[in-house]
Amino acid sequence: MKKILLILSVVISTIVLAQKKPTLFLIGDSTMANKENPDKNPEHGWGQVLGQFMTNGIEIQNHAMNGRSSKSFRTEGRWDKVEKQLKKGDFVVIQFGHNDQKLKDSTKFTNPYTQYRANLERYVNETRAKGATPILMTSITRRNFNETGVLIDTHTDYPLVVRMVANDMKVPFVDMQLLTEQMEISYGPEKSKLLHLHFKAGENAYYDKDKADDTHLSKLGAETVAKLALKSLKDSKIGLEKYIK
Repeated sequence: MKKILLILSVVISTIVLAQKKPTLFLIGDSTMANKENPDKNPEHGWGQVLGQFMTNGIEIQNHAMNGRSSKSFRTEGRWDKVEKQLKKGDFVVIQFGHNDQKLKDSTKFTNPYTQYRANLERYVNETRAKGATPILMTSITRRNFNETGVLIDTHTDYPLVVRMVANDMKVPFVDMQLLTEQMEISYGPEKSKLLHLHFKAGENAYYDKDKADDTHLSKLGAETVAKLALKSLKDSKIGLEKYIK
């Protein structure tokens, strides 16, 4: 009988601990998203590799999806799936902007100072309403060097609005635009290709034609970006630091 009670006690304790385990939710676009066939696919989202740099004391759910904006992520019901799970002690990384710029797509485009800002504020408020911690991030920069080797911004006003919302609402903030600009510049115009997807036809089995993608990340790029994000989160002292290796 004592043995049975002991086993039951261990099982109950395990269940309670599992329930208390916090979750880090990621919402965003293709630069963060999980990619198919990770063993063969050269492309990786930075959220896809995050787990290898964190302890098993926290669960990671990457809900980021290719082509989504702050608008379409909600209208497609993707945020609803996250919000229903949120509990006190969880964290939500919010990183949109790449697809909010798409002027020719009414399902994704948002005006940075009105719709985009309102969307970010709503994500923040709804996360906080569940007792979870929102974390705002600017978009990662594109590899966009001009002929003289200067890295040129492509995100216009969207990163500024993220900074404004983070400041006004006192939200933990990681300036991924700045961190990845520094990363690209440190690699330089040529070596920075290694962070992205640059292949000649036949050079990689995954691509049968030339590939020159300066937005999305290689595995090296994803791991480098993930480390930059985690270092900043560790320094911010919001409670995530104990789960970062």
